[in-house]
Amino acid sequence: MRLVFAGTPAAAVPSLDALLRSRHEVAAVITRPDAPAGRGLRVAPSPVAQRAESAGLEVLRPGKPGDADFLARLRQIEPDCCPVVAYGALIPQRTLDVPPHGWVNLHFSLLPAWRGAAPVQHAILRGDDVTGATTFRLVAELDAGPVFGVVTEQIKPSDTAGDLLGRLAASGAELLVATMDGIESGELTARPQPEGEVTLAPKVTAEDARVRWSEPAAAVSRRVRACTPAPGAWTELNGARLKLWPFAGIAADDVPSGRLCVRGSRVLVGTATQPVQLGDVQPDGKRRMPAADWARGLRLDASGAVLG
Repeated sequence: MRLVFAGTPAAAVPSLDALLRSRHEVAAVITRPDAPAGRGLRVAPSPVAQRAESAGLEVLRPGKPGDADFLARLRQIEPDCCPVVAYGALIPQRTLDVPPHGWVNLHFSLLPAWRGAAPVQHAILRGDDVTGATTFRLVAELDAGPVFGVVTEQIKPSDTAGDLLGRLAASGAELLVATMDGIESGELTARPQPEGEVTLAPKVTAEDARVRWSEPAAAVSRRVRACTPAPGAWTELNGARLKLWPFAGIAADDVPSGRLCVRGSRVLVGTATQPVQLGDVQPDGKRRMPAADWARGLRLDASGAVLG
């Protein structure tokens, strides 16, 4: 089939690569306009745009996917289907109607669970044991279209959102190619999403990433892992923000909720249950470092300090 691929972040690049290796023709790529990125916030093309340009593909960057100029160009290209992975904008019906086989989305959850922008983060936050990826036909309602196929993925106790998304991006890419193959051959039919609880996965904000030390240790750990690498879990010490990476473990010591203390080489913080042992941390305006190195500069007394 003749395809126009839509995607924006790094997690969409494996799918573009897989389609480029497939028997299908990728005629062009749609991505979000260039935006500030990195520590210096310099305007840069999206990861998908960079990969597409290196492959010599035409790159379309509409301000909105319903813009008249963009629609005219999409109709000129005449795609049979538009596979889409984490594009980052709602596709209006007039745009969905252009390719005869529609737009086929790869979503990183087992629908109808975790419809929305951050399915991987929310699966970890809730403590799910299993997640996966789903290909489905885009419709006007959010992530509600009929399903072509799924792959499943076990969530490991140590998984960060970045770890899990990396595996899903790889297995999902193969699922997306298989879906294109099945649509072309006519052997694959989209079926309504299975009956079950619909859960929503809105974007995880910086406030969502603030650690709640009043939660049990397991929930605190899940919040940190779900927010790694972005937006980054954090807490406060004396009004200054401290970024947190996944913990080194859960301890058996007796430490009050929110209390920071040093026990030998371990830096512990109390939760509603057992204390957690901090791993790497990053004080505001400084580099990432092991928690023990950071704590040596605090000159804590025996009572420690309180994180908020």
